[in-house]
Amino acid sequence: MDNKYIPIGKTSKMIGVSIKTLRRWDKSGKLAAVRHSSSGNRYYLLKDIGLLLNDPVVVARQWAFSFNPRPPQANFHCRTRDVFQARLEGFQHKLTKSTNIQTSSLVTAIAGEIGNNSFDHNLGNWPDILGIFFSFTPNKKIVLADRGQGILATLKRVDSTLKTHAQALTTAFTKTISARSLEARGNGLKFVKSVVTSHPFKLSFQTGNALLELSEKENLVNVKVVQETIRGCFVIIGY
Repeated sequence: MDNKYIPIGKTSKMIGVSIKTLRRWDKSGKLAAVRHSSSGNRYYLLKDIGLLLNDPVVVARQWAFSFNPRPPQANFHCRTRDVFQARLEGFQHKLTKSTNIQTSSLVTAIAGEIGNNSFDHNLGNWPDILGIFFSFTPNKKIVLADRGQGILATLKRVDSTLKTHAQALTTAFTKTISARSLEARGNGLKFVKSVVTSHPFKLSFQTGNALLELSEKENLVNVKVVQETIRGCFVIIGY
């Protein structure tokens, strides 16, 4: 069974990512494909797919982008803010043992800002599954995801001129929005930006079809439109 090869279309459905993403992963080495000798079609080893499906980043993405989702595994699912805070504190405690206090505090702070935003701005308005996905990996990545309304719907409450996900994401990371009784997300994400760009961290943040990627010393916010769309938010923090 482990030596069974799966065609790229079926692999795409199993993992929950597009064929385009699989081709990119093949090129980067994240999930290597084997080419058919005559057709050139890509095939993937089942055991490699199985290993990838245990990666929290892949599990989170599959859940966040799914059209027919189920609640995540209990060890990933923070159904309430209290559960999220408890797990975040546990993460910080573990991280402090392997890195300096400043790094663990800052990484925890930006993860907490993003996670708490999900609870603050979807309260009573979760479209399907309430709560957030939260996990971290051995290769120093934190993954957060929600199936909430997304930043565009949230920010439009105070700025009706916003029309696209890219506009909303850019605004959230660059502009101070007044009349914040309904929305504090934008200001919080500017704090996230300031921390990421002044330390050796990386951030990937997608909402709708807008994707922002930031790293140290990249003060310019460059949001690009991508093919795959998410209703809520999908975030990876590298540290």
